[in-house]
Amino acid sequence: MIGALTAAGVLLAATAFGLVRRRRDGVLRARREEGEQVGETVGPDDMGAELGEKATLLQFSSAFCAPCRATRRVLGEVSQMVEGVAHVELDAEAHLDLVRRLNVVRTPTVLVLDAAGRVVRRAAGAPRKPDVIAALGEAIT
Repeated sequence: MIGALTAAGVLLAATAFGLVRRRRDGVLRARREEGEQVGETVGPDDMGAELGEKATLLQFSSAFCAPCRATRRVLGEVSQMVEGVAHVELDAEAHLDLVRRLNVVRTPTVLVLDAAGRVVRRAAGAPRKPDVIAALGEAIT
């Protein structure tokens, strides 16, 4: 009986964790994340690429990350749709100082930067195209 209760408890906890993770995955959040300073900026020297004229979509990826490929496609499409928006993809392993400074804990992580390089929104996981477009609206204004 105790084994059945333990198994049921584990299944309930795993289901709750999965539902919370599914709901949060890829959501572009404006609130300050743990360890991230308000007004954190990322410049061309940090990325090794120029900022977009209006905004930049900064993606942290890793070599064997399947969602990173889908995210690359979505962000590339959005950057082509919206004039003045650049998409920059960085290998997280090759930019460990920046990863630590921005508190990137998983890939893909997407940061929406305004024209000055300030972090406006961030998402851990693959964001949806409409969410990226909406986040750009905030970065551009």
